[in-house]
Amino acid sequence: MADHRDTALIEQARIQRQRLAAALLYGRIDERRTVNDHAKRLMGSLILAAVACAVCVGISFVADLLTGQAQAAPAAVSTAAPTSGGTP
Repeated sequence: MADHRDTALIEQARIQRQRLAAALLYGRIDERRTVNDHAKRLMGSLILAAVACAVCVGISFVADLLTGQAQAAPAAVSTAAPTSGGTP
């Protein structure tokens, strides 16, 4: 049991040294973020929003086109039906 506690203590010390070394080399976490990171996120978000809008517009266009064809089809069938005149 004592060996397990020693191992955990050594692991914690190693992790703490790694964190201190990273802070020394790269600075604090909030200082590590650059404008470039945020610009990439912004561009990705804008592209995703544009694609979502294009999909919505495309679906709306196709739905409107199909509705228009469905409304025009019964009118074309009723006008093209032959009339029973007396000509064989």
